[in-house]
Order: sequence, then C-alpha cells, then structure tokens
Amino acid sequence: MVKSASLVRTGLTDEIIKQLDDYQSSSLPAAWKAALAFADHLAGKPKGPIPEHLHQELGEHFNQAEILRLGALLAVGSGWQRMIEAFGIRPDHFVPGQDGPWSNGADPRD
Repeated sequence: MVKSASLVRTGLTDEIIKQLDDYQSSSLPAAWKAALAFADHLAGKPKGPIPEHLHQELGEHFNQAEILRLGALLAVGSGWQRMIEAFGIRPDHFVPGQDGPWSNGADPRD
C-alpha cells in the first residue's frame, strides 16, 4: 500500500496499514472499525442499504451529521478513484512502460 505524506504526518504508521486488510479482527479503535465497515459497504461490499447493525455501530461513535459527512467524503473519494481508473490517469511521475499505480500492475484500459 502506498502512503501519502499527509497521512504519515497525521499518524498513519506501517503497523496501522498492516491492520487494514483484516480491520475487523485488528486492534484498531472501534470507531475506526465502524468507519472502515461503512467504507466497505459504500464501496459495494455488500450491496444494498446499510444494515441496521452497522448504522447502530456508527451511531455509537459518530453523530448523524458526522455519519453523513463521512459518507459524503467516502462517496467523493470512491467516485474520484473510479474516474481516475476509467480515464487511465497516471501520476505526474509516471514513465512510459512503467506499471500503473494499480496493485496488480494491470492497465485499467485493457
């Protein structure tokens, strides 16, 4: 996983990054786990309305305005990433012939 300098400055560590793949059984704070489950759900894993148990879990850590704000930020981030992939946008430091920034090295235009 690639870290951004701004996230490192705000406290993202390699230890935290390693826990993200299996965040449900990690030692991350409960609020983080709820937010990550919300992010997964908004990304379509699973599809459909937010289940009541997730809404309750979010409500234990965030008020309604914070949940809506988090959802809006996740939707913008997800949409932005989909647009980047759809148009094959490459980072400024991309060199022709270099693998893309996608984890499996596949070009999304293929």
